[in-house]
Amino acid sequence: MYDEMDEEGQSSGRGIRDYWAIAVHRRWTILLPLFFCWVIVWTASWFIPSTYTSEALVLVEQQKIPEQYVVPNVTESLQERLQSMTAQILSRTRLQETIDKYGLYRVKRGTGKVMPVGDPVAEMRKDIKIESVDSAAHPGQLTAFRIDYSARSPELAQEINKELTSLFIAEDLRSQQELSEGTTEFLQTQLTDAKEKLEEQEAKVRGFKARHFGDLPSQAETNVSILSGLQNQLEGTQRDLDAARQQKLYLESLQQQYQAAQANLGSEDSSGPSVPALTKELTELRLELADARARLTDEHPDVIALKDKIAKTEKLKKDLETENASHAEATKTAKAIDPGVSSVVQHGSTTPMMQVQSQLKAVTFEIQNYEQHVKELESEIASYRARLNMTPQTEQELADVSRGYEESKANYNSLLQKQNQSQLATSLQQRQQGQQFRLLDPPSYPYKPSAPNRLFLSVGGLMAGTVLGLALAVLLELKNDLVRTEDDLEGLIPARILVGIPHLNEPGEDKFNATFRWLEIAAVSLMAVLILAGNFYAFHKS
Repeated sequence: MYDEMDEEGQSSGRGIRDYWAIAVHRRWTILLPLFFCWVIVWTASWFIPSTYTSEALVLVEQQKIPEQYVVPNVTESLQERLQSMTAQILSRTRLQETIDKYGLYRVKRGTGKVMPVGDPVAEMRKDIKIESVDSAAHPGQLTAFRIDYSARSPELAQEINKELTSLFIAEDLRSQQELSEGTTEFLQTQLTDAKEKLEEQEAKVRGFKARHFGDLPSQAETNVSILSGLQNQLEGTQRDLDAARQQKLYLESLQQQYQAAQANLGSEDSSGPSVPALTKELTELRLELADARARLTDEHPDVIALKDKIAKTEKLKKDLETENASHAEATKTAKAIDPGVSSVVQHGSTTPMMQVQSQLKAVTFEIQNYEQHVKELESEIASYRARLNMTPQTEQELADVSRGYEESKANYNSLLQKQNQSQLATSLQQRQQGQQFRLLDPPSYPYKPSAPNRLFLSVGGLMAGTVLGLALAVLLELKNDLVRTEDDLEGLIPARILVGIPHLNEPGEDKFNATFRWLEIAAVSLMAVLILAGNFYAFHKS
C-alpha cells in the first residue's frame, strides 16, 4: 500500500530537472521581458532630471568667556533656538525673497516646459533639509547642524545653500542680540519701578523716624544712659536741696537766738544765754561729725555739710563773743560819759543779725532754685521713661514700616545685579564673544547628482523584468496542454505505453539547430553585456 502511494506521489510531482527544462524551454519568454523591462526603466531614468545636493556644516560655538565671569542672559536651548530659526527662515516671506532673487521654480521639473509651479515655497521647503548633529561624547547634546539643498544644477545648489547658511548665521546673531537687549531693557524697566518703590519706602521710614525721634529702638541705649544721668543729677540736687533746707533751719534758729540776745542785751548778763547755746550746738555738731566720719568718707556730702555748718557756728560764736565784749565795753564807756547813750549803742549794733538775714535770704533763693531744678529733672525723667515705655510699640511699628523697605531694597539689589549681568552678556554678544553659529564646512560643490539613483532604478528594472518573465512563463505553462513525457501521457489515458518513437531529424536540422543555438548565445551575451555596461555607466554617473 505505501509503496504504491509513494510511486504515485513521485509520478504526479515535478522535480528540479522538470522546472529547469521548463525554464530552458521558456527561456525567451523570461529573457525578453527581463531585457526590455530593464531597457525601458534604464532609458526612462535618464529622462528624469538630475538633482544635485550641496551640504554645509554649521558648528555651534560655545561662549568664549567662562560663564563664572559672564552669565548668559538667554536661556533658550540650542534645539529650541534652531527650531525657531528654522521656522523663521523657512517662512513664506523669507523663501519667497530667495525664490524671486534667484528665479527659482519657474519650470516644472520633469517636463521641460515653461509653466507656473503650484506652490514654489512648498517645493523649496521639500528641497531643504536641516539635520542636527549630536555630540559623540554626550548623546542628545546639539553641537552642530547640517544644511542640505537640492537643485537641478550643482552651481545653483551651492549658491542657494550659501544663501541659506548665511541666513542662519545672520538670524542667529540678530535673534541673540534682540533677546539679550530685550532682556536688558526689561530688567532696566523693572529696576526703574523697583527704584521708585524703594524711594517710597525710604520716605516712609524717614517720616516715621522723624515723627518718633527719641523713641526709636536704636536710641533706647542712649535714652537709658541719659535717664541714668538725669536720675544721678536728681539725687545730687535733692541732696543739695536737703542741705540747703537744713542750712535754712539753722539760720532761722540763729536769727531767733539773735533776736533773743538783742532783747536781753540791756542787762549785765546779756552775753550769757547765746554763747552757751552755741557751745552746746557745737558740741552736738562735732558729735554728729564724728559719727558721720565713722560711717562715711570725708568726701561725702553729709560730712562736708557738717564741717561747713560747724565752721559757720564757730564763726558766729566768735563774732557773738566779740560783739558782746565790745558791746559791754561800749556800754560801760557810755554810762560813764552819758547814761542816755547806752540805748543808742544797743540799737546800733546789728551787723551779725544782718549777716544772718542775708544768708537766710540767699539760702531761701537757693532752695527755690533747687526745687525748680528738681521739677525740671523729674519732668525730663518722666519724658525719658515714657520714651522707654514706648520703645516696644515703636519697634513693632518700625519693623512693619521697615519690612516693606527691606523687601524693596532686596528686590532692587537683586534686579540691579541681574541688570549688570545682563548688560555684560549683551556687550559680550555685541562683540560676538558669546554662543554663536560658525561655518565649519562651507557649502560643497556637488560633482555627482544625489537623485535619481539610476543604478538602483536599473537593478529595479532587472528585478521587475525577471518577475514579469517568470510570471509569463508560469502562465503559459499552466495553459499549455502538450504532452512531453510518459508521465504526462499516463495522466491523460488509462492505457499503458508499450512503444516510444524517438525524434527523427530532417536533413539539415542539426545544422540549423546549432546555428540557432549560437545565435541565442550571442543574443544572451549581448543582452548581458548591455545590462552590465548600462549598470556600470549608471554607477559611474551616480
